[in-house]
Amino acid sequence: MPQTDSLRRDSVSVDLGKRAYTIEIGEGLLEEAGALIAPLLNRPFTVIVTDENVARFHLKTLETALAGAGIKYASIVLPAGEKTKSFAMLADLCEQLLAAGVERRDRIIAFGGGVIGDLAGFAAAILRRGIDFIQIPTSLLAQVDSSVGGKTGINTSHGKNLIGAFLQPVKVLADTKLLATLPRRELAAGYAEVAKYGLLGDAAFFEWLESNAELLLRGDAQARAHAILRSCSAKARIVAEDETEQGVRALLNLGHTFGHALESATGYSNRLLHGEGVAIGMVQAFRFSERLKHCKPGTADRVAKHLKSAGLPIHMSEIEGSLPPPADLLNIMRQDKKAEGGKLTFILARAIGEAFIARNIPDSEAVSFLQEDFERK
Repeated sequence: MPQTDSLRRDSVSVDLGKRAYTIEIGEGLLEEAGALIAPLLNRPFTVIVTDENVARFHLKTLETALAGAGIKYASIVLPAGEKTKSFAMLADLCEQLLAAGVERRDRIIAFGGGVIGDLAGFAAAILRRGIDFIQIPTSLLAQVDSSVGGKTGINTSHGKNLIGAFLQPVKVLADTKLLATLPRRELAAGYAEVAKYGLLGDAAFFEWLESNAELLLRGDAQARAHAILRSCSAKARIVAEDETEQGVRALLNLGHTFGHALESATGYSNRLLHGEGVAIGMVQAFRFSERLKHCKPGTADRVAKHLKSAGLPIHMSEIEGSLPPPADLLNIMRQDKKAEGGKLTFILARAIGEAFIARNIPDSEAVSFLQEDFERK
C-alpha cells in the first residue's frame, strides 16, 4: 500500500512475501542514497552500473552519498542507448563486475534508465548464480515501470527482451529531481508508460492525465510525484498478484506487442524510442479493438489525441525511414513472449481503463489491420 509523509516522500510496497521491497519516491533521494542503502548491504561495498549520460550529470552525487555513509564502491560506465542491451555488453559487464570483486552476498546498484536496469538486473541474476541488486531509476519510464517488478533482460535480432530472468530488486529509489536533466523527447517517451496505467485499468487516472500531462512534462513537482506514485502503486498490485506473468500481469504489455515489433524493425535505434513504440502500439491496440468491435468508435481517437498532445507519435507513418511490410511485422510479433502455440496474444480494450487479454485472433485480421494502419495519416 502507498504511504505519503508531510515532506512529499512517497513509498509503495511490492508485497512478495520474503522478497517484498519498497519503492521510495521523492526529490533529493540521491543525496541520501548512502544512508538508505547502507542497511541493505552485507558489507560496506557495492558496484554502481550506469551509462555515460547519467554519469555526466549524476554519478558524482551518488558516489559522494555512498562515501559519506562509509560505503566503498566501484563504478562501471557503459554506453547509452538500447543497443547496450546485448549479449556482448552483458558479457563485458559480467567481466567488469567480477574484476571489481563482487561476491555472492553483495548488492550492485543499477543507476540509470530502463536499459541499465534491465542489463544490470540480468547480470545480477546470473552472476555467481544470483546476487541482489538495487534500482535507482533516472528516467521517467524507469521510475514508473521498468525498475519495478523484477523483469530483466537483453534484446536479440529476433526481438525485444527475449533473453532474461525475473529478479526482484531489494529496493527502488526514484528521485524525481533527476528527471530535470532529461530531454523533452525522453520525458515524453516515459510518459507513454504513465498513460498506459490509466488506459489499462484506471479511467479516472487517465482523465486526470488529460488535464495534467503538460504540467507533469513541464516539471511540476506535485504532478510528477502524483503520476509516479499512481503508476507504481498500480504496477505493485499487479506484480504482487502475478509476479511471473502467468495471467493478469500481461495487461502491463498494453501497446507492447505492436511497439516491440516496431522497435525491432527499426533496429533498436534512435529512430524510435521504447516509449514512442509503446505510444504507437497503444493507439493501434485501441484501433484494433474498435475494428474487432470490442470498444465503441471514437475511443482510439481520444487516446491518440492525448498522446499526440504529449509529443508522442501515434502512427507508424511517423517513423522515419522504411518499415517492413505488414506480413513481416506480424512475423516479428510472433516472437512476442505472450505468444502461445504459434498464436499471437494481444492486449486489447473494451474501454479506456478496461484492457483484456485476447487470443485466437486470425493472422489475416492482424495483417489487414496493420496494412490499414500503416496507410493512415
